[in-house]
Amino acid sequence: MEGPCLDWYNYSSEKLETHLKTNVSNGLSQKEAKSRLKRLGPNQLKAEKKVSNLQLFIRQFKDFIVALLIVVTCIAAYLGEAIDALVIVIIICLNSLLGFWQEKKAQRSLEKLKSLTQPESKVLRDGQFINVLSQELVVGDIVAIEAGMRVPCDLRLIDHHQVVIDESALTGETVSVHKSTTTLNDDHLPIHDQVNMAFMGTLVKSGRATGVVVSTGVNTEVGQIASLITTAKKEKTPLEQRLEHLGHILIVISLALTALVVFFGIIQGQAIYQMFLSGISLAVAIIPEGLPAIVTVVLSLGVQRMIKQKVIIKSIQAVETLGATTVICSDKTGTLTENKMSVSQVYLPDQLIAILGGYRLTGGISTKHSMKTKQALNQLLKKAVTCTNATIKETNQKVEMDGDASEIAILMAAVKCQLSIDACKRPDIIKEIPFDSDRKRMSVLVKSHHTYESIVKGAPEVLLNQSNRILKEGQVHPLSQQVKDKLNKRLTEMTKSGQRVMAICYKPIYKITESMEDNLIFMGYIGLNDPPRKHVKQAIRQAKKAGVKTVMITGDHTDTASAIAKQLTILPSGGQVITGQELVQMSDDELCERINSTYVFARVTPFDKLRIVKAYQQQNEVVAMTGDGVNDAPALKKSDVGISMGIAGTDISKETADIILMDDNFKTIIAAIREGRIIYQNIKKFIRYILTSNTGELLVMLFSLLIGLPLPLVPVQILWVNLITDGLPALALGLDKGHANIMDEPPRKKKESLFSQGVGTMILLRGLMMGLMTFLMFILAYQFLGGSLAYARTMTFMTLILSQLVHAFDCRNHQMSVKQLLFGNGYLLISVLLSIVQMIVIVYYPPLQAIFHTVGLNRFDWIFIIMFSLFPTFFFHFTKK
Repeated sequence: MEGPCLDWYNYSSEKLETHLKTNVSNGLSQKEAKSRLKRLGPNQLKAEKKVSNLQLFIRQFKDFIVALLIVVTCIAAYLGEAIDALVIVIIICLNSLLGFWQEKKAQRSLEKLKSLTQPESKVLRDGQFINVLSQELVVGDIVAIEAGMRVPCDLRLIDHHQVVIDESALTGETVSVHKSTTTLNDDHLPIHDQVNMAFMGTLVKSGRATGVVVSTGVNTEVGQIASLITTAKKEKTPLEQRLEHLGHILIVISLALTALVVFFGIIQGQAIYQMFLSGISLAVAIIPEGLPAIVTVVLSLGVQRMIKQKVIIKSIQAVETLGATTVICSDKTGTLTENKMSVSQVYLPDQLIAILGGYRLTGGISTKHSMKTKQALNQLLKKAVTCTNATIKETNQKVEMDGDASEIAILMAAVKCQLSIDACKRPDIIKEIPFDSDRKRMSVLVKSHHTYESIVKGAPEVLLNQSNRILKEGQVHPLSQQVKDKLNKRLTEMTKSGQRVMAICYKPIYKITESMEDNLIFMGYIGLNDPPRKHVKQAIRQAKKAGVKTVMITGDHTDTASAIAKQLTILPSGGQVITGQELVQMSDDELCERINSTYVFARVTPFDKLRIVKAYQQQNEVVAMTGDGVNDAPALKKSDVGISMGIAGTDISKETADIILMDDNFKTIIAAIREGRIIYQNIKKFIRYILTSNTGELLVMLFSLLIGLPLPLVPVQILWVNLITDGLPALALGLDKGHANIMDEPPRKKKESLFSQGVGTMILLRGLMMGLMTFLMFILAYQFLGGSLAYARTMTFMTLILSQLVHAFDCRNHQMSVKQLLFGNGYLLISVLLSIVQMIVIVYYPPLQAIFHTVGLNRFDWIFIIMFSLFPTFFFHFTKK
């Protein structure tokens, strides 16, 4: 039934219907579509081979240090230390299981994220267009495509309106192809000459079209070209790169210090294999081999939390950058406002008519008007409805509309003004020139009595320049400059009230080849109201408090944009507004000079956004940019954080962006920034925790050997400390909710070191204090409390573990109260309590005493342990005061 080998461009619509057993008017039935999907498989290219659970587990043992430890452990077993060797192997396996769990958790998170970002397509099923996942498309489906979409499969076009497709990804040709529906009779046409075809993965640059699915998945043209199907290598984020670099440094330092420990131990007469085993164990403990896995888990769990807040993070790098964002460049419509547009006023020449009802179908015109006025109003609304792509239908006495928000508003106004549902349905269109953000207008050509008629809607200042006549009281008159001035004055009044205004014009066409958009007859204005979203004003204030500047970028009239910006507190007193026309006349240097005092960019094109992003970045700002259209892609890609709209966004904007807002709401951006700050702070917390703990472990061993004392910890104890303290407590720190005042702090610098703000100094000082107190406990227990070496090691073992667990709470936030520190993170509290239970079991359970070389302790011993463990916390707390 399918395959790229067939010359689908030779098939007429009728032949397609017969061959593919479909219907271009009604599409497939849902039952038939499910049957074909089961038989033919999903519309997707071959998926990347997944790593099995066994492979993932084995991968945990590939670390050089771990492999070396296993070898040394085997040697120890051969020399008769079988129990120690077995316990160490078990600990290694437990560590590997923890690493496996962390990686598996991250893998599942990323798979869930991938499923959320799957594109959808509009497909005709059972006579109605519905949205389905693109991977569920089947041969014979009737699919609608429009500007900004990636073509979801190979289509034979059967209807189109000025559609242009960029096929460079498939053919390498940089010139976009203007498509048609004409049946081609040539044989063996190359792809770029198949103008009635649309191929999977290509980009619709403009216009819209409908096509029949002829090939899906691996049977599409792109699926057959193996050279174009490559799996992109996963790039490490800047944070991962920095951590990898840190890991390399730590490996060198730890191996050097470990070698030093081994050297001193051998000089002092310690057994070579025992010292070698201790040295390798110490290296395993010092090197935070679980750090990358914990970072991945924390980032992926943060991504999941963002999903609950209606934010889809496509690039984990964006999570890092969010916390450093200093400027948000936001669209107005749908992001700052509700995108629930309603026609509030219609201006016919010399008559302003208020439309009541808001975003509801009930309502009508405000006061009684003459029959002639009502006829003129209905005539304007009828033409406006014709020049839309919105649809209207009545089912079960309920009116349903679908399309762009502004076009739905026009349909609603027409219904309110008593136009029938049939009158609001779009007639057959002979030709359409779609709306374009550069042209700022849309035009359609329709049949009108014995001739044709062009209807144009768009930006008032553009259409007024294209008009030379005006319709007034049913008569066409010349449009003088005096009348234009009057119309411009009315336009200013409407826009200053915050309305988005569009003009409606028309003209008779006597030849189809005649120009559709000049010498127009001006009919009137339609004023649309789009109320600000709830809580957006509060979110903007929160952003300002957090040191993040909000900038409005819109295609709306300057007065409309300024009115909304003032209402939302974006535009302060003395703040500047720059128009697209002014922007064109500015040099880049001039723009950079004015950019910091500018808060609104009005009447700009998507291409202007790219200049704005570059100008802010030249001022060392970290820019988050929102967008939804195909032309927004360059600015989204250039910005530090590209944010696409999940509802209004096109496929290409979603594909280019780092973040997708599922609710298109500005408030969600602020929530994402807060979450980004929390995640980055949490990463710093557990890095501080792990490195401080590892420093303490190293120093307690080094201090003992330097003054000729026995080893304060045996290898199995060192590894157990590593398992208990570097595992769950560290991960729990990564799940902190963040302190309440995190959005009162300024954004961090983009290239800020992980050890900035005194973190590096604190790691060294706290690690030194932890090692020193643990070492003093060993001396006290071994030389003054009269205990055995096993007793001293038990005291040292417990002090080291407990001091690290106490330090986990210190790493949360110094601004928190004791109650918040202890109970503000339930995961941390549970992990610490579990670790304490493990400590007690190891000390008092005889079988484990033999394994871990511990002895039972009395209550006075525990008092010493608690005092020595808490001392670093009290010392640093009071020295801060």
